[in-house]
Amino acid sequence: MAGRTYLLVPGAGGNGWIWHLVAERLRAGGHQAITVDLPGADERAGLSGYAEVIVESAGKEGIDGDFGGELVVVAHSMGGLSAPLAVDRLPVSRIVLVNAMIPAPGETGGDWWGNTGQEEARRSADRAGGRDPDGPFDLGVYFFHDVPADLAAYALAHDQPQSETPFAMPWPLAAWPDVPTRVLAGADERFFPVEFQERVARERLGLGVERLPGGHLMPLSRPDELTKALLS
Repeated sequence: MAGRTYLLVPGAGGNGWIWHLVAERLRAGGHQAITVDLPGADERAGLSGYAEVIVESAGKEGIDGDFGGELVVVAHSMGGLSAPLAVDRLPVSRIVLVNAMIPAPGETGGDWWGNTGQEEARRSADRAGGRDPDGPFDLGVYFFHDVPADLAAYALAHDQPQSETPFAMPWPLAAWPDVPTRVLAGADERFFPVEFQERVARERLGLGVERLPGGHLMPLSRPDELTKALLS
């Protein structure tokens, strides 16, 4: 039986490096793993441009209409906006969302925050966790709190800015793709609290959420657990 191919889509900033630990583990298990670099800092690139890069990344590895194994698209965080747009151009067998934004048809990424109540959910989680909901936004607090120090330092040193262009564009699909979808969420997530993700997934996709250990950057903090979930 042919191994699966995992197309690993990053979130804001577009740095596919965040997937490198998971990709290594998938390959060690006999599967193909493709990490996608998106044009996060490019002010000219919108959602359609992101989708084009995802499709091209798959094509460079020889995936086409005759692909014989399973192709799984995995989207982290902001990748939930762009990855579904590539599905109709690839032989995708499954979509997996990892602490991901779930858009509604016609909704801009900029409106997503208020429409879903993300800020209120974050503040509530901050209060419950003993953090100051009115304090300055700290990447260490919300993204890197459970990431090993060496990986966090490398990620911060190579951090790429994210253009606001794709956030200003309405999500163009009339509905979520008709492809089996799984939603994975970190039980220790602080930016998109797990209860918030459960509500959004239920309301927008009619799906439950599979809780995994870890925070927002599970691909870096919990690669073993995340890889195991992807393989299940």
